[in-house]
Amino acid sequence: MRSRKLFIASVAIIAMLTGAWLSYRLLVPPPMPRTATVFPAPAELPEFSLLDQYGKPFDRQAFAGEWSLVFFGFTHCPDICPLTLQVLASARKELSDAGHEPLPRIIFISVDPERDTADVIGQYVAHFSDDIVAIRGELDELRKLTSGLGIFFEKSPVDSDDYSVDHSSAVLVINPQGQFHALFSAPHKAGNFSHDLPIIMSSR
Repeated sequence: MRSRKLFIASVAIIAMLTGAWLSYRLLVPPPMPRTATVFPAPAELPEFSLLDQYGKPFDRQAFAGEWSLVFFGFTHCPDICPLTLQVLASARKELSDAGHEPLPRIIFISVDPERDTADVIGQYVAHFSDDIVAIRGELDELRKLTSGLGIFFEKSPVDSDDYSVDHSSAVLVINPQGQFHALFSAPHKAGNFSHDLPIIMSSR
């Protein structure tokens, strides 16, 4: 008889604890991204064919299986490009130091194919991290990708012998299914990425 009462009491306590936990889950909303824009329905990437800094093909299928942070820029960029790459490298280190797995790849895609050769972009990204993938390719193939993602870039003359490239400054988040999942708008801070990315990456 005493065992039966203990059993009933134990079941009642478990039920109460379960109810309290469920109430807590319902009352406390899940963490939300602080600055990133997450799309309700991730968008498929267009077909394109580019090359990485080692000359290996890089296309839509190259995004499969990993989370990726994608930034479009150019190596002659005086400010936003080096700053953004430094922020991304710092954010990735913060995530690594905090024990977050998996870590997102950082992918830098050049919008200046005339000057940004494979050697140039390879040396450029190495200044920020050994883990950054650098991508370049023919202008037509580049535009297939940027048009599909809503990324703007355009040459802008500086003088008769030089030019710059105006371009979008957003950082795009591509999910392991190879879909455009979210984006971070400028200005970029490492803390925004280290806060939002674990939330975004746990959503799928």
